[in-house]
Amino acid sequence: MIKRRRFLNVATSSLGGFSMAYLLGSCNQQSQKDVANSSSSLAIKTKVLRMGYQSAGDLVRNRQVLEKRLDPLGIKVEWLQFAQGPQLMEGMAARRVDIGSVGETPPIFAQVAGSDIVYVVGTQRNAGTGRSSVIAVPPESPLTKFEEIKGQEVYFQKGSASHYFMLRALQSIGLTIKDIKIKSMATIEARAAFLEGKIPVWMTGDPHYAIAEKMGRIRVLRDSVGLDSPGGYYIADRKFAQENPGVLKILIEELHTLDKWAEVNRDEVKKLMITQQKLDEDVAERVMSRRTFAGRRGLSPALIAEQQRVADLFFKEGVIPKKINISDALLPSDLYAAITPPEIMV
Repeated sequence: MIKRRRFLNVATSSLGGFSMAYLLGSCNQQSQKDVANSSSSLAIKTKVLRMGYQSAGDLVRNRQVLEKRLDPLGIKVEWLQFAQGPQLMEGMAARRVDIGSVGETPPIFAQVAGSDIVYVVGTQRNAGTGRSSVIAVPPESPLTKFEEIKGQEVYFQKGSASHYFMLRALQSIGLTIKDIKIKSMATIEARAAFLEGKIPVWMTGDPHYAIAEKMGRIRVLRDSVGLDSPGGYYIADRKFAQENPGVLKILIEELHTLDKWAEVNRDEVKKLMITQQKLDEDVAERVMSRRTFAGRRGLSPALIAEQQRVADLFFKEGVIPKKINISDALLPSDLYAAITPPEIMV
């Protein structure tokens, strides 16, 4: 586990305060011209790709699709596990991770904190997306509906996708983030306390949700269906992305192929969950019943606008201390065109 440093001062600070020391610590950026020049050759300079993944598991890692493409090129893939997206982004800020998969929120907090990152590719969303992320209470809780959440202590990881989920869910009932008491804790750390009835309101997702379901220790107040998240992203360290556009292209191609494979081989995916994540078969079945493999989405103007809307909402609600431009964390459009399959650039 990477030692917590200044990134989590942003993600876990009070809603009105951030570590100014970290905000001043952004890295110098290479010129856009240098990045554009690299797109024509799709250079690969690295001999090691350090991939970050979260404790909930990673199908790319389990299927070893990157290893199959990169081993013949003499590139070793190293996998580093993190509790959630904010911790992964902290690892990238410390230059210990080259690329990682996170939700829509962690890169916004990372950009506010001065991390030198770029968006690589997004994730498609569909109408059913969001059933695996929930705001829940123990079965014995006196709360019977989400509207009763005002004034409650709510446990989730600040700076994670749960932060946006909660913000939007509160908006839907006319409340703001200031109407609850946020207790920041990684999902995997909070699970045991919740199962024992020590946490009043918990924001969680699969497989933790499915484990609590099996134990009969969770009652859902609402899920995140319809809360208009643009979806998750693969994020890269800017310097790595500039020097290795060929690796980004291979990554996106393999993700695109893997999504299509997973949607038609759901039983195989379930078996991987059981063996790789050590899940009981019925828990894996619950997870798969809520999981979709909608595919990747290129960094098109439409997706960029959706992510900017999320960042603007965090600023408007006083969650982040300054307005940011998502465009500052992008590669040139011609490079995206060179590394992204045309069919997902919509």
